[in-house]
Amino acid sequence: MNASTGTLAVLAAVFTIGSASAEERANQLFGALKTASDQPPAAIGSYARGCASGLVELPETGPTWQAMRLSRNRNWGHPVIIDYLRKLSLAAVEAGWAGLYIGDISQPRGGPMTSGHRSHQIGLDADIWMLPPDRLDLTRQEREDLSSISVRTRDQTAVNENWSDAHMRILKSAAKDPRTDRIFVAAAVKINMCENAGGDRQWLQRIRPLYGHNYHFHIRLKCPQDSPECITQSPTVAELSKGGDGCDETLAWWVTDYLEQLKNPPKEPAQPRRGVRDYVMADLPASCEAVLNSG
Repeated sequence: MNASTGTLAVLAAVFTIGSASAEERANQLFGALKTASDQPPAAIGSYARGCASGLVELPETGPTWQAMRLSRNRNWGHPVIIDYLRKLSLAAVEAGWAGLYIGDISQPRGGPMTSGHRSHQIGLDADIWMLPPDRLDLTRQEREDLSSISVRTRDQTAVNENWSDAHMRILKSAAKDPRTDRIFVAAAVKINMCENAGGDRQWLQRIRPLYGHNYHFHIRLKCPQDSPECITQSPTVAELSKGGDGCDETLAWWVTDYLEQLKNPPKEPAQPRRGVRDYVMADLPASCEAVLNSG
């Protein structure tokens, strides 16, 4: 290779790198949109790599719920989860609460978010606060300032005094809904539920332990029939639970080996992995381009 050819090769490489880095990230594109797409409802892609068309806005306040952190504009979801949350809020009233404080669902067109979640991208995830509502007439500012409560001890091995039988009944109602795929809770919560569920236990398999879910529980619904491009999560809950209730030796791992890992975290890789906030449109399903550009 002569000097001239080498110079051209270097310039071509620089140009390619510059073009790739200049491509706008998907979370900035989807995060900037304030309304849903003018398309039929559909969940597209996977929970952590996708988007959603025709989403519906959960009203900011209802007779048995309030949407929290309204400044985020994340109270949008597939019609099936909006219906689900309305019904779950009624179950919360039956359990003795005033209703539910509902956290993030999705952005108006789903997609990667500028902050927070890896998932919540296809309008089928929702966070429910562990805090029992005192009242359902909070102002917008109060919804920004109020915080939820943790229901586990600081050492993460057990539930604390904030946990109640009402929490148990609400989570059981959520898990028994056939539309539910799985519900993420702190490991201590799952352990307590396993110990106190009694003979009716099959619904417990949908309650899954996951770090970081002590202030809220995270509902994830199954792919709806109107969404052929929706990708079912793998492994399924049945595979994870091996047909049982999920109260097995793998649950103990979360309060033994995993806590040890937190004390001695593995070294960061020399080359950081690309995360959700690094995605560009080419990383998402092709149909997301139409969702992004729809009226």
